[in-house]
Amino acid sequence: MALSSLPRPTAPALRRSTLEREGGSPVRTVGATVLLWLLAVLYGFPVLWFVLSSFKPAGDLFSYPLTMLPKTWTFAGYEQAWTSFNFAGYFTNTLIVAVSTTVLTVLASAMTGYALAKYQNWWLKAFFLCILATTMLPTEVILSPSFLVIRDLGLYNHLAGIVVPSIITATGCFMFRQFFSTVPNELLEAARIDGSNELTTFVRVMLPIARPIMVTLAIFSFQWRWNDYIWPLIVLNDPSKFTLQIGIQSIVGAQNVNWSVLLGASVISIVPLVVLYLVFQRYVMNADMNAGLKD
Repeated sequence: MALSSLPRPTAPALRRSTLEREGGSPVRTVGATVLLWLLAVLYGFPVLWFVLSSFKPAGDLFSYPLTMLPKTWTFAGYEQAWTSFNFAGYFTNTLIVAVSTTVLTVLASAMTGYALAKYQNWWLKAFFLCILATTMLPTEVILSPSFLVIRDLGLYNHLAGIVVPSIITATGCFMFRQFFSTVPNELLEAARIDGSNELTTFVRVMLPIARPIMVTLAIFSFQWRWNDYIWPLIVLNDPSKFTLQIGIQSIVGAQNVNWSVLLGASVISIVPLVVLYLVFQRYVMNADMNAGLKD
């Protein structure tokens, strides 16, 4: 029988076969998509309400019946948040702390993870276990000894007192260690045969392929430091050095709360985090570990 006489598969049949090869049926795919949309609406609705409420006058926030959209759009909350307090100073201090800590955290975690993954020494394995053990300690347990160290180093009431204790994180070391463990040793051996020393190999070979982990940790670290409240509250005593979260907390009075100003200041505080994620999200993907290697 000629091949031309065989029935050709239709487009729906091809789509069904593609879905089956990918391990899912149309019903399962549609169900998963609907579930994800429901979760997106569930988590996105409070955020949308929060942002839209920041454009409402203070008198409309608790008016009945509640409305999603503002009856009168106003930027008064944003203007008062920026002018009534040293908001620009709080913003600048937080930016300095978050950026410097993020850069140092990524660099220190990458070097630590590389050593733990590629150097075979028993004491490095023991050191790695000690690093992991710190994740089982609540933050409140190490606040007191950390404060004593910062005070004895003369970093109390300085922005450096916030940065220094936050550089080394067990999460960052673990992420890089696990990532570098998947890098073939043949890649390092090829670089060493070409005359590359350890520092050059780390900077020119390992760091470029670790870009997804670097960006992921940078996003997490920036978010941690940007939203940090307890540690800056303990270390800082000068109002001119307060970070953004302490400044926003100062808006809350003992007797009343100016919700319009508080909402405006809160929205401003989350803008850098949203921009950071939107800019760098395309780098958060799986890297090709076999790049540069022959089969």
